[in-house]
This record gives sequence, C-alpha cells and structure tokens, in this order.
Amino acid sequence: MPYLAHIALVVRDYDEALTFYVGKLGFTLVEDSYQPAQDKRWVTIAPPGAAAGATTILLARASNELQARHAGDQAGGRVFLFLATDDFDRDHAAFTAAGVEWVRAPVTHDYGRVAVFADLYGNLWDLVQFADGHPAAA
Repeated sequence: MPYLAHIALVVRDYDEALTFYVGKLGFTLVEDSYQPAQDKRWVTIAPPGAAAGATTILLARASNELQARHAGDQAGGRVFLFLATDDFDRDHAAFTAAGVEWVRAPVTHDYGRVAVFADLYGNLWDLVQFADGHPAAA
C-alpha cells in the first residue's frame, strides 16, 4: 500500500538546518549519506519519538537560484508543516528556551492548543496538541 515516506524541505545548507532542527527542536537525525553522483547529501530527520518507518523530512539543499529563492517560502507564507505533540506546554517552553521565534502566541481552539513558529528560513509551523477525541489526536 502506498504511503508518504518523506517530505522535502528546501534548505540553504545542510549543517545550519541540522543545527536548527536537531539542536533547537530536538529532531532525530535519521540518515546523513553523501551522494557522490549528485554531489549532495541525503539528510533525513524525524520528530523526537517518531516511530520507525514514520514519514521523515528530507533536508534538500537548494541546487539552483530558483530553489534558493523558495527556501523558507515553500507554502507562500502559509503554515507549511504541523508538528503534533502530546504535551504542548512542555514543548512550547523548550522551544522558547532554545530561541525559537513565535509568530503567533498559543491559543486554544476546539481542535486543540496551537502556536505558530518560524523555522530558520521563515517557513511557518504549527505546534499543536490535538484535543482528546480529535481524529488527529494520538
């Protein structure tokens, strides 16, 4: 059965992206392999605690000017990625302490508690704890 294996996220530099995602957000480095035929690295990361085989983010270094212009604007200024948590307050506090830039303060909606942050390139992310009973709740 088909499944979503990776989501590509255009970055300017692998190592600065790893510093943010692994260093500040606590993501796990799943793979970092050099691909000599393309002179690129295959770098995948996953949120902390992600199950083996879960969808990962492929950090895709921009390889031309057009791609470089879209690093940080892959969704035209909309929230692009949704990071679900089982403890909103814990993760919000940890990200704040790590220097993450919050674009929208925490609010509670019928679907759960959410705040919006920007990654190092300006992509917008939701940090969300879904309400009990919501279809996306863990």
